[in-house]
Amino acid sequence: METIGRDLREMQRIPLAAAHVAALRQAGVERDYPAGAFLARPGEPADRFIYVEDGEIEVVNPLTGDRHLPSTLGPTQFMGEISFLDGGNWSMPMRTARPTRVIEVARAAMLRLMADIPEMSDIVITVLAARRRRQLDARDSALILIGEDVDRAIGRVADFASRNRIPYTSLPLGSAAAGEAARSCASTATGPMAIFGRTVIADPTPERIARLLGLGRELVNDEAFDVIIIGGGPAGVAAGVYAGAEGLRALVVEDIAVGGQAGTSSRIENYMGFPTGISGADLVWRGEVQAMKFGTRFAVPRRVGLLEQLDDGDFCATLDNGQRVRARAVVVATGVQYRRLPIERLADLEGAGIYYAATENEARTCHGREAVVIGGGNSAGQAAMYLSRAARRVRVLVRGTSLAASMSHYLSSRLEADPAISIDYGAEVVALHGDDRLDQVTIRDRATGGERRIDACALFIMVGAAPNTEWLAGLVRLDDKGFILTGEAAGGRSSFATSRAGIFAVGDVRAHSVKRVASSVGEGSVVISQVWEHLNPAVPR
Repeated sequence: METIGRDLREMQRIPLAAAHVAALRQAGVERDYPAGAFLARPGEPADRFIYVEDGEIEVVNPLTGDRHLPSTLGPTQFMGEISFLDGGNWSMPMRTARPTRVIEVARAAMLRLMADIPEMSDIVITVLAARRRRQLDARDSALILIGEDVDRAIGRVADFASRNRIPYTSLPLGSAAAGEAARSCASTATGPMAIFGRTVIADPTPERIARLLGLGRELVNDEAFDVIIIGGGPAGVAAGVYAGAEGLRALVVEDIAVGGQAGTSSRIENYMGFPTGISGADLVWRGEVQAMKFGTRFAVPRRVGLLEQLDDGDFCATLDNGQRVRARAVVVATGVQYRRLPIERLADLEGAGIYYAATENEARTCHGREAVVIGGGNSAGQAAMYLSRAARRVRVLVRGTSLAASMSHYLSSRLEADPAISIDYGAEVVALHGDDRLDQVTIRDRATGGERRIDACALFIMVGAAPNTEWLAGLVRLDDKGFILTGEAAGGRSSFATSRAGIFAVGDVRAHSVKRVASSVGEGSVVISQVWEHLNPAVPR
């Protein structure tokens, strides 16, 4: 299956061309550092590109201060993390192992060079992506989470990091490694905690972690953009790629994780160009990197709480932290979310056995146990296939009598052939059992009314997708289910235009859209041409 980033062992020794180095020298400055000088620390802005002319740079273990990896960076190599593209922060400390001479190029100047010299950009981005891939595979970072499997707050941070492709190290509560990590931070606490660098984070939340990592760090109040893209799923990220490629100043605002619901799909096999399949997270992550390459910025986790049109015709979006951003056009790509079922104690057990996505984090809790998936669509099928690798048994509950109308044939066939998966048609969950965590559910046969109680370590709810449009009521026309009307149905001049000029809608949130990743990517790509025409009515394309 395709993954992000090529093999770092292959890429780390590919040098930049002589012409690239000459361009770096012209745009930057040469600096000499003594041995032991720190060039990066966790939480510091990744605001410069560092090319090694002579010497040696090592990655440092933030807790012990020792060399962290056996390999180091030497002449013809360069420092950098993928966060460099969007103005984020360093995630690991790096220092000189011996006297070292480098060329340093300020981030803005380096991004201009990468835009002007695509061959250099290809090498740099591929290496940065490969480094992130290595960190994710090794679960290696200065961000350390202790007790994610027993503490909901730490679990939410872990879910946020995992879904946003942010590497972190997970340590079991009470383990020797967890105790050593706490002591290195001069902490005597023995409970769940989050550590960044050598600092214990009080009351860890996704928002605090995002600030430490510098996500959206450069955003300032009342900043003006050409287009604000609300939603970071496939449609929103595709719009971000094409907006940046067209030279538009674009901001993508996402409230949970770039990738949206598609980002939770463990394996997409029917997306053209990936014959061996690709995870939704990796697919959209590639798009995010591509968008950042073109200058599109991302604000995560941020939610648009209010959207207003100003007297001058521009739009003002107020984020959940009170910050405001302005734009001449808006693309709504907020997608849908699964409905909460009317089951007693559902809210109490959310995050403690009740889930709306099946990612690596949730799969770990199901190892060797039984899980239940509610739903008959592709997302439910993909979740069941993914969970079956870890769970002893996965039970899929479908209200109807067949999967033919809602699930791709290749996927339903695999579910039916997998001995670890059973499908119960005409079934529904009516009760949840467990104290602090889910341990059993009661299933009712809709035809006979008979009930049975079964063991279940986790319940995955993937039914009843509802559009995320409550905040748009009164601003654009919606259908009776809350989906955004576009094109002729909304009186718009173009296929993705809403009833209000300057606001466009793409992806699953749009009425009568095709609920597939490929169609969302296509709509996000095409809508930017319509945004351009709205912004530049007198300029022919």
